Amino acid sequence: MGTDVNAHELLNEATEWLQYSRGVTQLLAELVHESEDLDCAQMSLALDAIGAMTQRGIWCLAEGRAGLIGGAAER
Repeated sequence: MGTDVNAHELLNEATEWLQYSRGVTQLLAELVHESEDLDCAQMSLALDAIGAMTQRGIWCLAEGRAGLIGGAAER
């Protein structure tokens, strides 16, 4: 992300990443309930992806909040 990204854009991106994470989590939960045989390697990759999406969302959220707080302090 460039340095010209504003707080609202970061908060929007955080929302997107966290929604992706939630969607993949729900998909995996459904697969686990329906599956007789799980592919542990693929499950591990999917869980790593969820972790990465969640981490990125949390980072965007923290940066966006800091931008809002910093912007309010500059007023």
